[in-house]
Amino acid sequence: MEMAPEIKNLERLCIHTITTKPLEFEEACARYSALGVSGISIWRDAVEGLDPGKVRSCLRENQLTPVSYVRGGFFPSIDAEKRGAAIANNINMLEEASEMDIPLLVLVCGADPGQSLKTSREQIKKGIETILPVARRLNVKLAIEPLHPMYADSRSAITSLKQANQMAEYFNDDFLGIAVDVYHLWFDEDLENQVKRCGENKNLFAYHICDWNVPTTDMLLDRGLMGEGCIPLKQIRGWVEAAGFSGFYEVEIFSTRFWEQDQNLFLENLVKAYIHHS
Repeated sequence: MEMAPEIKNLERLCIHTITTKPLEFEEACARYSALGVSGISIWRDAVEGLDPGKVRSCLRENQLTPVSYVRGGFFPSIDAEKRGAAIANNINMLEEASEMDIPLLVLVCGADPGQSLKTSREQIKKGIETILPVARRLNVKLAIEPLHPMYADSRSAITSLKQANQMAEYFNDDFLGIAVDVYHLWFDEDLENQVKRCGENKNLFAYHICDWNVPTTDMLLDRGLMGEGCIPLKQIRGWVEAAGFSGFYEVEIFSTRFWEQDQNLFLENLVKAYIHHS
């Protein structure tokens, strides 16, 4: 099994604000910075009500690079009015990202259990087609994030890296790529080839890490710290790096267990797990 080289510093470590959900945005920035973390991916609810200028100042003062804005998408619906509202929401998020100097909007593409997955995928394609010109004008890229098939009912009809590759290649646009999240893809027997394909087409925009706990007690809110579970993280990172990815490694963890912990201790453990197990 080929392994990625050892991680020796934090220059490529990015943390999603949802990972430390109990912390207010400004406090999260200060704590990340104090530990030497270099990047931050911002969930919309973390900056709700904050002036974009204040967000930019906070990032600048803490020497944090904004990596991505989370999460747009959710295009499909059997209701045309809801599809229109989703388009408007994505355009609003692109505008917000631009105002905060965040270069990438992550798309959790959505699905509607009242219709076929094929129909939902066509609506996703239409939604992306509609917002791409706005993304280009605002200079904010889009990243399709394929989700684990257990979320195919309502969260995403894009449930494999192969499907995400097909969608990105259909558009063949510099402003549309893919976010690879190990939690959703680690088990795919074709993952190495699909990561290579993604890189060859210059569509590998983002890489998200965590671990899969054994046993997993909640299919949404029980992600593990790197090294706690069964995801072959170093092997997958090796594939991602071999595919040409040189961006941030984004720690994205939803966990009621970690949210209940002292966040200083949790962040210290996160940094250790990142260095030793990612």
